Amino acid sequence: MSDQVNDRVNDMEWIDEEAGPVVRPYAMTGGRTIPSSTAFDLMSMVVATGATPSPRAHLSSEHRRLLGLVGRARPIVEVASDAGLPLGVVKVLLGDLLDHGLILVRQPIPAATSPAQSLLLEVINGIRAL
Repeated sequence: MSDQVNDRVNDMEWIDEEAGPVVRPYAMTGGRTIPSSTAFDLMSMVVATGATPSPRAHLSSEHRRLLGLVGRARPIVEVASDAGLPLGVVKVLLGDLLDHGLILVRQPIPAATSPAQSLLLEVINGIRAL
């Protein structure tokens, strides 16, 4: 069978129209539970690089679906939600895509630190003086 026919057959085996996925999440990751990279934070931004997968990169239908979801930069937690997959599974699959150079991961921008209490008191006093 051609690769496209195999992919269609595999897709049909993994999803039931009414019940949804019929395969346990660990089967989608080959039993792996830890992503290959520690770069994945819940709010890390993920975006596709636009690179073409090499023929050696055996991407499952779930890999391709995630790749389609990250055409624009999005947080990992949002990708997991839209994919309807557990966050742990998404992290492992995104790790595979990162290893193949198909995505970029950017850490979230840290929240600004709160201003010092003395600065806030000066602002309050300035407002009162008006």
